[in-house]
Amino acid sequence: MKVTVQLLTIFLLGFVMLSCSKDNFTDPKSTLTGQIVYNGEPIGVEFNQVRLQLWQPGFGKLAPIDAPVDQDGSYSALLFNGNYKLVVPSGRGPFRTIQQDASKKDTLYVALSGNQTLDVEVQPYYMIRNASFNGGEGKVAASLKLEKIIIGVNAKDVESVSLFINKTNFVSRATNIGVVDLNAADLKDLNSISLTVNVPALVPAQDYVFGRVGVKIKDVEDMVFSPVQKIDL
Repeated sequence: MKVTVQLLTIFLLGFVMLSCSKDNFTDPKSTLTGQIVYNGEPIGVEFNQVRLQLWQPGFGKLAPIDAPVDQDGSYSALLFNGNYKLVVPSGRGPFRTIQQDASKKDTLYVALSGNQTLDVEVQPYYMIRNASFNGGEGKVAASLKLEKIIIGVNAKDVESVSLFINKTNFVSRATNIGVVDLNAADLKDLNSISLTVNVPALVPAQDYVFGRVGVKIKDVEDMVFSPVQKIDL
């Protein structure tokens, strides 16, 4: 009986120590932030559709830490200090990644010690230029031009251009109250594109909406977007 009591006491002490060690586990406190950019200019994407992955080798089974990219191309990840590999998952984003060199390829290496900012430079297929919006008489109109960035064997055609509007500043294919599409066959001049969308009845009423233009590229899942703009009606 004494042996059993002693074993039970040792087990309980071990359980308490294990619980305390878990409670004393240090939370990650360093933040890695940045934007996906082209020549330093942020690239707009669809909220929570494009993501970066951070890998930290040397900690048992490898699993990536996802860093979702916001509408304005920004990302943020709360991490432990240490060394990481930052990559864009294959096939994600309306852009091509840039190969650093033959050994690193398109991987960015991060030595994190405290908060750090790291922009990810990429090559988009197209950039939206001079996007402007006007509202009134129950409609929103947009004008823009497209700059083709990638040419040659890796170039891709535009599939469609779309104007999205929403009551809030989350504007995308999944979150909108109105959209109009212009298919490739109707794009006569990439330097002069115009779209107009009807604004539905807003409940509760408000005298503004938010809008942005998105470009769908052939054989590319993710669209490239202009910045979100507040538009007075």
